[in-house]
Amino acid sequence: MGSALVDVLTNASVDVVQRAGLTKGAMTLVDLQSAARVYREMGPATEVSGGSAANTAVGVAMLGGRAGYVGKVAADELGEVFVHDIGAAGVELGAPAATRVLSDSSSDSSSDSSSDRATGRCLVIVTEDGERTMATHLGVASTLGPEDLDEKLVSRARVVYLEGYLWDVEVAKAAMRRAIEVAHASDALVALTVSDPFCVRRHQREFLELLKSDVDVLFANEQEAVMLFGSPGFEAALSAAEETGLLTAVTRGPAGSVVVGCGDPVFVPAESVARVVDTTGAGDLYAAGFLYGLTHGQDPEQCARLGGLCAAEVISHIGARPEVDLRELVS
Repeated sequence: MGSALVDVLTNASVDVVQRAGLTKGAMTLVDLQSAARVYREMGPATEVSGGSAANTAVGVAMLGGRAGYVGKVAADELGEVFVHDIGAAGVELGAPAATRVLSDSSSDSSSDSSSDRATGRCLVIVTEDGERTMATHLGVASTLGPEDLDEKLVSRARVVYLEGYLWDVEVAKAAMRRAIEVAHASDALVALTVSDPFCVRRHQREFLELLKSDVDVLFANEQEAVMLFGSPGFEAALSAAEETGLLTAVTRGPAGSVVVGCGDPVFVPAESVARVVDTTGAGDLYAAGFLYGLTHGQDPEQCARLGGLCAAEVISHIGARPEVDLRELVS
């Protein structure tokens, strides 16, 4: 469950990031007018369906797993692209309101700078070091609410995976809480990715509250984990994560990942990559591999290794969706 977005990606220098008024390496929420201004600063771009949780769902499906998705798009060109791409990847869409193309949204809604009726888009500037800086206009994705939740779809899941970015929107927060209730009522696990350091900064207290009784599996990168637990360093953050009793996977970029909550911490090295092209989607695809392993009888170390393999594939090219048959990774 997440924000349904179309990614608009370009390679550019740090100067472009600065001219766009963005913080390098972070995700910034912007209105449609600001998104248009950032777009003008970008060079030639590639449009691909994205959104953090959607990328994860596609990864699971491409590994041979079964995945469903709840999000929201508009009846515009980007919305049609999103629905086509995620369906073609083998992901089941929620119904009736949650992932349909809304019939009351006009195709020219992008002309309204204050509009929440356009399909969300994430403008991604990839700098020379492979790091991505994002300006996100949520558009109609910000109107995802409890009434859009396909509870039958959610109740069929073994794991319900929630995107932390949604916590920025009050109505979406209510939808997430309802999804948690439905998941627990059907004995499903709830997995949460905290999504972004700035997201953690905005919602640290509420995220920590969720960990007490609502979440079973936690995903974070090293910086996010340290911020979430208010720890002086990484080792202290691991100890704090272990105290929660949750199964927690912490990614560390080229240093691999660590899994806690299953006995002693398990350190898994990163998969080698000839060249890092674009880190967009690395965490999303790591979660895809991990969750596929978790729902197919693999132990935490195997889950982390599969997550690392998926992440290595996606950072080797532009875009947050795999370009090879991921089933080869589990064969």
